[in-house]
Amino acid sequence: MVWLDSVLVSFAVLALLGVIFEEVTHVNKAKVTLFFGTLSWLLLFIASDSETQTRTISAGLSESIAEIAGLWLFLVAAMTFVAYLNKKGMIENLIYLIMPKRIKEKYLLLLTGAFCFVFSSLADNITATLVSCALILSLKLDKKKQIRFITLVVFAVNSGGVALITGDVTTLMIFLAHKVEILTLLALSIPAACGVLLLALLLSRGMHGEVQLVHARNEVRRVDVIISVLFLTTIIMTIVSNVLFSVPPVLMFLFGLSVMFLVSRFFSSDSELDPIMEYVRTIEFETLLFFLGILLLVGMLKEIHALGSFVAVYDVLPPLVANYLMGIFSAVIDNVPLTAALLKAGITMSPGEWMGLTYAVGVGGSLLVIGSAAGIVAMSKIDGLTFGSYLRYSFFLLIAYTLGYAGVYVVGNFI
Repeated sequence: MVWLDSVLVSFAVLALLGVIFEEVTHVNKAKVTLFFGTLSWLLLFIASDSETQTRTISAGLSESIAEIAGLWLFLVAAMTFVAYLNKKGMIENLIYLIMPKRIKEKYLLLLTGAFCFVFSSLADNITATLVSCALILSLKLDKKKQIRFITLVVFAVNSGGVALITGDVTTLMIFLAHKVEILTLLALSIPAACGVLLLALLLSRGMHGEVQLVHARNEVRRVDVIISVLFLTTIIMTIVSNVLFSVPPVLMFLFGLSVMFLVSRFFSSDSELDPIMEYVRTIEFETLLFFLGILLLVGMLKEIHALGSFVAVYDVLPPLVANYLMGIFSAVIDNVPLTAALLKAGITMSPGEWMGLTYAVGVGGSLLVIGSAAGIVAMSKIDGLTFGSYLRYSFFLLIAYTLGYAGVYVVGNFI
């Protein structure tokens, strides 16, 4: 039904506007997206005119709920680890260990970008963002500089994940579709790193101060060290088990979380007992509800085949231009269903052009703060990071994205 599709698409647009103008309406973005997300699926069921169509809609909803549940559980596990380590001062201790007592802000910005790029290549972008946000908050920068740092964090985290199948979901999807190979993916790290470096240089303009790091080391208990090692081990085993045995990352992180609970119980003395479950309760469920609403809306758009219209771009534009535009579209439309739609369309491209699409859909979401999981998580952690404050650096982000994409094109010519 055309009228229903129009109404549902308008709901998605209204939800997006609600997120953009949150500062004006003073209505929490989680409430807006959850309202329109659930309302959209309700209308799909009510407007169904046959039992067969109802079963199809029910199957689509079940698929979306399964994806959401996996994301929620992964976030709960990752956030609990980070909340514990941050509260115990382990992340600050790491910073004091590797950082000098004084460092210029522009150099600190470069180091932050390098850390995020490398870390997100090994871990997923959500975990990398959580750890990076804790790092930024521990530096006690003023709000404006925090926004610059976190803008670089979002871009660097997304850039670091495109070169490894464990770093980004869309990269894994394109690899499993046999469009790219491991070695060609690794070649993406060079232009992706160049884009991060350029953005760091652009954001460092006007930064002439120095950061004084007070090396007040926090008390380190044996149990805290064990849990820190457990967190690192969980990340490594998530990568290894996924590559070797196709173990879903959420399963390995939940296993790591369960070990964390046992370690806290049996490796603490009576005077050190810590209510470990309290760290689960400190998780910001506003972020999880926001994800729920967004993914329900994206699932609805996939159900009514509204995402398939993007494929028509390849009928009128060459792949080089179309892939670049797909990256920009991924800042508004979730890159996972967008990538799935492109893969199912049967588009024929060279390996170099598939590399371009891999970079575009992986990094293009950084152009808007709501365009990637990294940006959404960062919004929940950094006070003052809003759609508008992030948008101030959109031109710098576009330049860095364009340079990275151009670099992928050059590298792709040698494939």
